[in-house]
Order: sequence, then structure tokens, then C-alpha cells
Amino acid sequence: MSNRRDGRGNKPRTPGTRGGAPGVSENGRDGGYNAGIAVFSYIVGGIIVWSLIGWGLDNLWGTRWIVLAGALLGAAGGFYLSHMHGLTSSGNSAGGDNAASGPSQDEDQ
Repeated sequence: MSNRRDGRGNKPRTPGTRGGAPGVSENGRDGGYNAGIAVFSYIVGGIIVWSLIGWGLDNLWGTRWIVLAGALLGAAGGFYLSHMHGLTSSGNSAGGDNAASGPSQDEDQ
């Protein structure tokens, strides 16, 4: 990466960033994309971890159903974690136009 500076001694910024981490809004809340990735990671991670635990218990005890119970428990646990972290709330995240919250208000204007 280049260390070139502009005339005031500042490094040039890349388009779309405002000094913080890419993809994070200025008010400190993650945008919709980052929240979606986090929810996906919690759920898929829970399914993988608890399925592996269930698979190990199935091999240990000679059963065949604990892996399925582990996958369901992992999905529920991942959703619970994402809900507790406030990632699945129905509040305004990005944009603020409530596009997905109900019918169009075009008739009222």
C-alpha cells in the first residue's frame, strides 16, 4: 500500500469509508449486511458445533438420532444468541425508510 499523502499531510481515504471500519456506520451500529453475516455465522456455527457433538455421542452410544437433535439445538442456540445481541430486532437499521415493514404509503401523499 502506498504511503502518499495529500497536500495537508493526510493519507487519502478510499471511497465509501469515513475513517472507521469498512461496513460499519458512523453511529457505531452495524449495518444490515454486517448484522446478516453475524446472524448467519451464529446459526451455521451452532449447527456445525452441535452436530459434531451429536455425531460424537452417536458414535459413542451407538445411536443415530442425536446428530439431528444437535443440529436443531445448534440452530436454535444460534438464533437465540443473535437475538440476545440485538441483531434480529425489527428496528430501523440502514436507510430508515421502513421499506420492508409494511405496505406502501404512496396513496397518502
